[in-house]
Amino acid sequence: MASFAKLNSDNVVLKVESVANAVLQDANGIEQESIGVQFLKNLYKDQNSNWKQTSYNTIAGIHRSGGTPFRKNHANIGYTYDEDRDAFIPPKPFNSWILNETTCQWEAPVVRPTLTQEQIDNNNFYVWNEEQQNWDLIEP
Repeated sequence: MASFAKLNSDNVVLKVESVANAVLQDANGIEQESIGVQFLKNLYKDQNSNWKQTSYNTIAGIHRSGGTPFRKNHANIGYTYDEDRDAFIPPKPFNSWILNETTCQWEAPVVRPTLTQEQIDNNNFYVWNEEQQNWDLIEP
């Protein structure tokens, strides 16, 4: 199955749809994004809609199965398609976070501390504190 993201006028993902790979094949049996896009436009009877193919297997610029990564991240609702980077970018979680250009993922300005084995065993975790610009240890 191939995945396609429907974008609004600001290139924000509104929905993600799956299309059978066979639907994307041209007369020579080669998959073409444009064929999938036209299929979805016809299916939804909206020739003005904007669709972009996305890869379920691509996260942070890496293909999970060792294949070629496609558009940095699998699209999800609320993500933005960046034409210049040809990438899907998740929403920015905090104002202070910085976009990693390689992964197209947001990163905190301070690296998250590593949990000790004791903290892991106690189900502790860190959460970002935007006001203090650091990671707070949560002890349930």
